[in-house]
Amino acid sequence: MATNIQSTQLDFDKIKAKLKTFLSSKTEFTDYDFEGSGLSNILDVLAYNTHFNGLTANMALNEAFISTAQLRSSVISHAEALGFNVRSATSAQVKFTATLNLAGVANRAQTYVLPVDSVFTGSNENGSFQFLTTEAFTATDDGTGLYTFVDVNGTSGVTAFEGSKITKTFFVGQATDRQIYVIPDPDIDTTTAIVRVFESPTSTVNEEYTPLSKAITVESTSTYYTLREVPNGSFELNFGDGVTFGKSPAAGSRIEVTYLRTSGPEANEVKSFSTSVQYNVGGTNFSLQIVPQANSAGGAEKQGIDSIKDLASSAFATQQRLVTPEDYRSTIAANFPTVQDVSVWGGEDNVPVNYGKVYISLDFNNGLTNAAKTIVKDNIKANFTNNLSVMSITPEFVDPVEIFIDTTTAFTFNPDLTGSTSLALENKIRVAIRDYLLNTVSGFNKTFRRSNLLTDIDEVDVAVLNSRMNIKLQQRLIPTLDTPLNYEITYPVQLANPDDVTLIIESDLFQMTGITGNLKVVNTLSSNKLKIINVDDADTVVQDNAGNFDVLNGKINLVNFNPGTILSGSNFIKFSAVPQNESEVRSQRNFVFKVDEERFTVTSSIDRQGNRVAL
Repeated sequence: MATNIQSTQLDFDKIKAKLKTFLSSKTEFTDYDFEGSGLSNILDVLAYNTHFNGLTANMALNEAFISTAQLRSSVISHAEALGFNVRSATSAQVKFTATLNLAGVANRAQTYVLPVDSVFTGSNENGSFQFLTTEAFTATDDGTGLYTFVDVNGTSGVTAFEGSKITKTFFVGQATDRQIYVIPDPDIDTTTAIVRVFESPTSTVNEEYTPLSKAITVESTSTYYTLREVPNGSFELNFGDGVTFGKSPAAGSRIEVTYLRTSGPEANEVKSFSTSVQYNVGGTNFSLQIVPQANSAGGAEKQGIDSIKDLASSAFATQQRLVTPEDYRSTIAANFPTVQDVSVWGGEDNVPVNYGKVYISLDFNNGLTNAAKTIVKDNIKANFTNNLSVMSITPEFVDPVEIFIDTTTAFTFNPDLTGSTSLALENKIRVAIRDYLLNTVSGFNKTFRRSNLLTDIDEVDVAVLNSRMNIKLQQRLIPTLDTPLNYEITYPVQLANPDDVTLIIESDLFQMTGITGNLKVVNTLSSNKLKIINVDDADTVVQDNAGNFDVLNGKINLVNFNPGTILSGSNFIKFSAVPQNESEVRSQRNFVFKVDEERFTVTSSIDRQGNRVAL
């Protein structure tokens, strides 16, 4: 009976050992020295061949599935099969308030135009960058000679995109086979691409094609194109087949592709700009005045492999329409790199209920200004929700509410089981808390589970014997200083019932004009009433009627709150509240969990399994 060689390993040494074992079992090789140079070399060749064949087969099998693929080309190919459009690099953009002052100038026109491709320049630590307009803006005399430029919808402001304008030209040959056109430029912002097809090499008559991603229906005469990334990083331009799936450019026609070659994220955070745009009125040149509404933002690299894997399957489910909350989430996440997380819910799940609406909350990347956020929201409406959502449903954006989890942790450890000091263990536990919150809890629609975090803490070191934790939910209020106003602070869960031991509500320190000492807001024990106390004067009550908190609805109501100075060095005051259920806290709707490492309190005590010593 033949002996089988059983080797499921990819390791060279293990494969060689299996070959030796196999040959040693054969009578023909009983007296052979397998360590001899001749046989050893032969076995090396056989082992290497098996090793590389195994690696090749393993890699090929991995590349066959999007979840295990490692090559960017493989991941993109799988994503395209699922109908997912992989995002190219994107240009940073900026919005200006642009004006022309012709007060007192004779013979001025009623209207002036800022044309397409108007140039603005700015610089940051990465260098100098050029920003271009991609549409025309107009300005009308307000009667005093002041002109303010607006877009086609009448909205004030001029939007410009970073990049160099590039035009590639292709000529359609006579071949009957479907032709493919390659643009050898890895830095294309495909969202800025304009594809025009001219009747002949010299014709000025053209037809502008539309990205297939914006198609509702596709017929033989539909003028759509696709611009996809190919394995070498370039981009491939495709058209329909001219029969059933879109119009194909006719033989002899000329194709012009205009796009912006972008620097991606390097052009973000440009603060100051200049322009050479001038208007000649009566023989005198007048300069365009520009004031950026915010720093440039929105520039990004090509979509990463992990992001493609995460969003491709969701995009397959959307099928180019916006119906379910997941449709909105995946579509926005895939197309807007400045948005790091999205929460979407229907009007039936809103508080209060509002049928006929879908609510969208966006958690933007850090550093994005309000003006830049508004641009993103406008783009979402213009390019997606207005075209792909159900007609009777109205999208509405809701600002996210940040919630921070404050933790107070106590643990015991046996120093005989570790070489780490108590301080070192405390620091390790702080890192474990931070990692859990960042990796598991941060974002929309996440769940904090205290038991899971305590398990992570217990596994920090074998010397950790047990741990316990109390949590609070923290919100941040930005008050108007030295102005008594009412404020409402809302949490995503019910709050704990008041008792005679624990403070349910507690704020950070602040000061009030005319009062000496540091103050804070707390609840009266066994009551839902709030008061302001002076911590520097034996907790003397400064204001007894400072408001109340609503247990069931998770709200703090401040009445005539009038801080004069915030002591934290920030513009906000932290308000912490004990949730009714400390074991599990869920964010919902527009509540988003964030991490505040300053509020990780960790204390330790020694337990030698007999004699406990407090530190």
